[in-house]
Amino acid sequence: MLAMPSGIPACPNTGRQHRLVAQLADMIPGAATIRVSLTGPKEVWPHPHAIVKDQAGATMELGRTTARVAARWILRVWPDVDWSRPHTLDLADATLTRSDLIAAGRGR
Repeated sequence: MLAMPSGIPACPNTGRQHRLVAQLADMIPGAATIRVSLTGPKEVWPHPHAIVKDQAGATMELGRTTARVAARWILRVWPDVDWSRPHTLDLADATLTRSDLIAAGRGR
């Protein structure tokens, strides 16, 4: 794939992200966003962790396996992201944004 001088692919392949969003929406009905990080509230070492919220912003309960699988899939589709900070995947438009930037945008 050709890249522009900025290093951004000339024709970014978003198909993989959209396929992932479709799979996640099927796997977790009612999910609107998935917050992914490498730190969980009950673990002291890095591991994939996901928090899913519905359209109203309420946290949805997931089994441990489902949460880890969703987080791992997201990590694999966006391997170049700085995962030292949590990110949120919006299932409506398949966009991944650093979670602290989302929170800062709401306060404005």
